[in-house]
Amino acid sequence: MLKDAESVKRIGEAAEVLEDYSPLTGRWRFNPATAQWWWSEETFHIHGFEPHEVVPTTDLVLAHKHPDDRERFRDLFESAQVSGAPFHSMHRIMDARGHERVVTLVGQGRLDHDTGEVVELMGYFIDTTAPVAQRAEALAGTHIRAAAAHRGTIEQAKGILSVTHGLTIDEAFQLLRGTSNQHNVPVRALAARLITLGRILPVDEHRRHAVNEFLRNPA
Repeated sequence: MLKDAESVKRIGEAAEVLEDYSPLTGRWRFNPATAQWWWSEETFHIHGFEPHEVVPTTDLVLAHKHPDDRERFRDLFESAQVSGAPFHSMHRIMDARGHERVVTLVGQGRLDHDTGEVVELMGYFIDTTAPVAQRAEALAGTHIRAAAAHRGTIEQAKGILSVTHGLTIDEAFQLLRGTSNQHNVPVRALAARLITLGRILPVDEHRRHAVNEFLRNPA
C-alpha cells in the first residue's frame, strides 16, 4: 500500500509541474551527409530551450535522452539513416530545465531518386508527457482501489474465522493462507467464498461446522 501511495504521490507531483506545459508538436529535419539538424520553435520548447538558444546536434539530442532510453533511440535513428523507412519512438527526455518529459518522435527518410540513398530524415516531436502522466495516475488509482477491495475481502474472511474458531486475526490469516496453499485456491477467491458462506449462516455451531467443511473442500 505504501509503495502504491508513494507512486501516486510522485505522479501527482509530476502532474502539478506539467500544468504549466502546453501540448506541443514540433518539426525536425536531419541531413545524414552533414549531420546538421533543423528544429522548429516548438521542438526547441519541448527540449526546454528558447528558439535558437542552442545549435541542435546529434550529441545534444542524445544527451537529452533519458539514460535508459538513449541507446535504443540511437540504434533506431542510425537504422533510419540507412533505410529511410518510416519510424517512431516513444521515450523520455530530460529537458534543459531538468524536467523529465515523455516524447513521441515520428519520422521518415527522403531518398535520392538516382542513388536511392537517404538524403534527409524529417518528422515530428510530440510532447506526450501530460497524457502519459494522467494515464499512469488513473491506472495507479485503479490498482490501489482494487488492492484495497481485495484487502477488505481478506479482512472480512479473517474476522469470520476469528469468530467461528476463536482465533486471533493473525491465526485466522495463517489458516486462510494454509487452506489456499493446500487447495491451490487464491487467498482472495477463498476469502470471497467464505464471506458468502458467512452471510447465509447464523452465528452458531452450524456455521462453525459449515466453515470447517468449506475449509476441507473449498473447491
